[in-house]
Amino acid sequence: MITHQMEGVKKMVEEGRDCSEILIQLSAVRSAINSISRIVLQDHITHCVVDAVKNGDKKVLDDLNNAVAKFLK
Repeated sequence: MITHQMEGVKKMVEEGRDCSEILIQLSAVRSAINSISRIVLQDHITHCVVDAVKNGDKKVLDDLNNAVAKFLK
């Protein structure tokens, strides 16, 4: 889905389409990425983090904090 959207943006640029149209499409791509990221994060917390904490693995929390920090850069 996102790859298809990015190909569409690339084609728009190559065709010399209006910058405002391109920006709108880029906004849609960013929204899709944010939605997928939210799903991955929720799943990770619900399953991986909960299981790791139950098993005494605190490293997973450090890993999650590092991943979130990099994602939000």
